Amino acid sequence: MSRVRQHVNPLNIRYATPATPPCWADVYAQPEQPLHIDIGCAKGYFISDMAQICPDWNFLGLEIREPLVEQCLKRRDQLGLNNLHMLFCNANNSLQALLASLPNPPQRVSIQFPDPWFKKRHQKRRVVQPQLVADLADHMRPGAWIWLQSDVETVAEDMVEVFAANASFQRSFAPLNPAPSGATGPWLADNPLPAQTDRERVTLDQGKPVYRALFIKA
Repeated sequence: MSRVRQHVNPLNIRYATPATPPCWADVYAQPEQPLHIDIGCAKGYFISDMAQICPDWNFLGLEIREPLVEQCLKRRDQLGLNNLHMLFCNANNSLQALLASLPNPPQRVSIQFPDPWFKKRHQKRRVVQPQLVADLADHMRPGAWIWLQSDVETVAEDMVEVFAANASFQRSFAPLNPAPSGATGPWLADNPLPAQTDRERVTLDQGKPVYRALFIKA
């Protein structure tokens, strides 16, 4: 098996071509079901778990590392899940067309533990950019929500700052639970979703904080 790179530069020319939206009626058995999009879904274990737990929802994972997409689709077929799909794409240049093609806009979008790109000159590679937030704002309906998580507080703060700068999204603090141990600021302590990512489980098992924020489409 070939080695899958841990970090992929989304600004590389090989990721410059936007993904072509599929025929959603071919992808989902019931395309009219509410949709949850997980941006940067990595190996897809989270959305695979969610698809099994919540059969009355459709789940779409977007991932820039093609071998991980292939693995997830193979696992989907083995499990016989007809409410799950995953696309190899660069979300920063593909999201707008994908959202425009959907039969129904997403009711939930999650961005969890994205590549941190710590160096200042590399931060333009981070997935949460103003244009991505604007694309979501253009296509999500009022009441839909964005779920953000990171184990790096500065990355979580950056995501929150970008979403807060768009008037279409309002940060939700209800219910505002005590911040996780070791964290500062108004972070939510609990994950309201019934599944966790691999990174979330490992981080919590190590006794480290996860920085969580919820935004609601106004």
